[in-house]
Amino acid sequence: MEHKSCFHCGLDFSDSEVVYDNKSFCCNGCKTVYEIFSANDLTCYYDLQDSPGATPKEVEGKYNFLDNQKIVDSLLEFNDDKTQIVTLYIPHIHCSSCIWILENLNKLNPAISASIVNFGKKNVRVTYQSDHLSLKNLVKLLSKIGYEPFISLDDYSIGKKNIDRSLIYKLGVAGFAFGNIMFLSFPEYFQVNGFWIEQYAPVFRWLMFSFSLPVVFYCARDYFISAYKGLTSGILNIDVPIALGVSVLFIRSTIEISLNLGTGFFDSLSGLIFFLLVGKFFQQKTYSFLSFERDYKSYFPIGITKIKNSGEEESVQVYDIKKGDRLLIRNEELIPVDCILIKGKAQIDYSFVTGESEAVSKKSGDKLFAGGKQLQGSIEVDVLKTVEQSYLTQLWSNDVFNKNKADGFTNITNMISKRFTIALLAIAIVATTYWLFADSSKALNVFTAVLIIACPCAIALAAPFTFGNLLRIFGKEKLYAKNALVIEQLAAINTIIFDKTGTITANKETAITYEGYNLSTDEEILLKSTLRNSNHPLSRSLYNLLDEHDIITLDNYQEYIGKGIESQKNQDSIKVGSASYVGLSPENRVLNTAVHVSSNNIYKGKFTFYNQYRKGLSKLFNQLKKENDLVILSGDNSGEQENLTKLLPAKTKLFFNQKPEDKLEYIKHHQISGAKVLMVGDGLNDAGALAQSNVGIAISEDVNVFSPACDAILDASKFNNLYQFIKASKSAIKIIKWSFVLSFIYNAIGLYFAVTGQLKPVIAAILMPLSSISIVGFTTIATNLLGKKLK
Repeated sequence: MEHKSCFHCGLDFSDSEVVYDNKSFCCNGCKTVYEIFSANDLTCYYDLQDSPGATPKEVEGKYNFLDNQKIVDSLLEFNDDKTQIVTLYIPHIHCSSCIWILENLNKLNPAISASIVNFGKKNVRVTYQSDHLSLKNLVKLLSKIGYEPFISLDDYSIGKKNIDRSLIYKLGVAGFAFGNIMFLSFPEYFQVNGFWIEQYAPVFRWLMFSFSLPVVFYCARDYFISAYKGLTSGILNIDVPIALGVSVLFIRSTIEISLNLGTGFFDSLSGLIFFLLVGKFFQQKTYSFLSFERDYKSYFPIGITKIKNSGEEESVQVYDIKKGDRLLIRNEELIPVDCILIKGKAQIDYSFVTGESEAVSKKSGDKLFAGGKQLQGSIEVDVLKTVEQSYLTQLWSNDVFNKNKADGFTNITNMISKRFTIALLAIAIVATTYWLFADSSKALNVFTAVLIIACPCAIALAAPFTFGNLLRIFGKEKLYAKNALVIEQLAAINTIIFDKTGTITANKETAITYEGYNLSTDEEILLKSTLRNSNHPLSRSLYNLLDEHDIITLDNYQEYIGKGIESQKNQDSIKVGSASYVGLSPENRVLNTAVHVSSNNIYKGKFTFYNQYRKGLSKLFNQLKKENDLVILSGDNSGEQENLTKLLPAKTKLFFNQKPEDKLEYIKHHQISGAKVLMVGDGLNDAGALAQSNVGIAISEDVNVFSPACDAILDASKFNNLYQFIKASKSAIKIIKWSFVLSFIYNAIGLYFAVTGQLKPVIAAILMPLSSISIVGFTTIATNLLGKKLK
């Protein structure tokens, strides 16, 4: 009976053949999927991988529960009048074709705005227009093309992750097998003769073989899959030599015990996989530190203003927010929780969540979702649920905001792994060729020995252990980085740009004087209420200085970044900002940092700020100048130029009156010239510059500075430690490189025995685990020593 393969799913079949477009399908379901892809010009889905699809299942009536709005609301992570966002777990995701088709769902249905796949977690985050597509129809569409989501109503909740314990299981199996195989290998190590060789050696060897089967075919499966995908994409990734080494190790060991030639290398095989999985487990645990769950609540510095029952305002961290709390959300602040609008006019920008830049107007009583940014004055809200910090982190570390910075940057592991793989294969081929002519009986042994002993563990383990531990240490020292890539890029910077106000100045220590006409009580109330809406450091300082007044709700409020703010109540209006913004003539302007005030278009006076620079600023700049170009880009006037010139190193560049777009263009220009730029700002009107820079660090000083634009958040109290953080990042790269040197020594010793045909099982058994253990130990101890220097 002739067997054929389905063009869509690859399943073999011998009857019920369905033919369409000169292609054979196992059923009408697979044919329908092909028709859908063909009609929407998506047939290159089949070019990325042969037969990548899954047979669609009959789902008629299966998802009728999604007609229940309460159930739908519990599944959605975002839902407003037009846009809904849901993250669905799809077990069938397994290859590049899956990623491609799921990230092109908008071609199947134009109501889908965006879809982003997380391959590791096998989920897809879909943003769609709810007035044209329901969640039920979205799920049916996915099921129709063979990607049926798994939805469990028992344990599904917003922000909850699909817990994948497969790595723990694999680690347990590999560790159990490794321990038992090492124990069974002891007689071989000590060359016990007599009854051992005659009676028990074959039994022990086949037991070792049995223990190795789950190690190879279960524990090491991901390495084979990754290597295969890399090779099919034309990439020599780090998993290629690992998969090759494991294959050769297992095949040669099996041949040896089958022909009674020796005990094989099952101990080395299980040890290699065990320690590689330990590294992967460590990396996974590292990322759990970055998940900002409540167990790690001190890791996240985002703050928000809470209004007490007495009306007094206090700054609290988001994990202290409770259901029923009243919060004040200022202009340009991010909403940290789902809440109900109580007071004020809301213009919400949900672009961080939906990608749509158009602001949405909300009125009192409307529900607001976490992740939106208020654009028009301040609002007061009542909290509906406690903060989903994992959701905020999802926004912050979303790949959408990282793509530009990752472009063109090759991390150290990928850079070394490619060279390592090429060198390893070259050595194996050259050595084998030599022995083919010198002694052909040794050629195969030499080839397998080289692949076995040249352990790539250092490359696979050094980076995750080093960066993972350093991320944890940085967090304890109040520098909160998004991911390991931030540390690598921080180590490469050669130009550091600072904002002035709120960055190198300490807002709480600023002295303020007023010069001008006395403000009436009504004008003071309007000014106080206006300043309350703004999050700019000068506005916050001035707000705290003014006498207490009853806060009024403004009829109109506008903030012009880099210029000033304007508000209106009934017939009265007020402007606060730069001299030119309030209409002051050039000859009356002052050089000191000042905030000018006009009421009903009549100039009233100015509040002059006498900056108090952060302690240790001069020392910090003198440390940084040794290896970096230093620049101050300030939106203020040049009144502080003389003070800064005395305070900072001679070659520090000073630029004043810089608009936000000027800062961005300055960074872009220098990046074109080859500069690797670190931007340090306050996270408010520096968002563009932070996003454009190679690394953007936002300074946090008890205000809500949360923004996907920055790569790290630094507590203001640790500002003086910036040099130590950069130095530690550079040292981390050195640690990884020294790990490679240490591994090279092991490999050189092992390769000597391998190339000369002298490799024995005991040598491989000792060198391979010893290499892994020493690398883990070295990187952990070295990074902990770095951590002590930071304190």
